[in-house]
Amino acid sequence: MIGIDTNVLVRYLTQDDPSQSARATKLIEDDLTAREPGFVSVVAMVETAWVLDRAYGLTDEEIAAAIELVLQADMLVVESEQQIFTSMVAVREGLGSFADTLIYELGSRAGCSYTVTFDRKASRVPGFRRL
Repeated sequence: MIGIDTNVLVRYLTQDDPSQSARATKLIEDDLTAREPGFVSVVAMVETAWVLDRAYGLTDEEIAAAIELVLQADMLVVESEQQIFTSMVAVREGLGSFADTLIYELGSRAGCSYTVTFDRKASRVPGFRRL
């Protein structure tokens, strides 16, 4: 197994750089396999969602579709896959940002009954309470 950095995922998903996108696509679609997969960390997933939002201006639906594509790839192992999936669904349903919903989901998995925040926007995410 090899780790996949954010910039490789972004090039694969956006296909915006002819040279780097081609190399990322070859790695993910041809070189990696279910027996020798790539590993995508929670941090790489959060960074990818952030880059797709801030740098590329993708909509929540487009970001959710990109996350879903990564989750469906047999040649990729995604850390905390269930929490990533649940956060992707929350984004698709307009319940909050990917990072905020994932913070709650990971806390919930760890046994937290809710997550406190000073962030007004995050406090609208189910499971958050404003401090």
